[in-house]
Amino acid sequence: MPLLFSYGTLQDPAVQRANFGRELEGRADALTGYARQEAETPGVVETDVDADEVPGTVFDLTEDELAATDKRHAGVQHRILLSLASGVRAWVYVS
Repeated sequence: MPLLFSYGTLQDPAVQRANFGRELEGRADALTGYARQEAETPGVVETDVDADEVPGTVFDLTEDELAATDKRHAGVQHRILLSLASGVRAWVYVS
């Protein structure tokens, strides 16, 4: 199963149920070297500063759920594979 790191609304069980019809299994983690961007298009941007960290949750998704999530972010953010603070690699939507 692909791993997806969420730092936003997908951490809300109500949003998970609305988008996937189920609550996702997840665990706390963080994305280092990135910071939240509060602009027209909220998201995260790379800073290359090790002290910068975005807390969030890593979720196990099916391939179909990941594809559906891509459609939700289309034109706003793109997905890249990154290493998290725990050492696991997960997909992250960045600006």
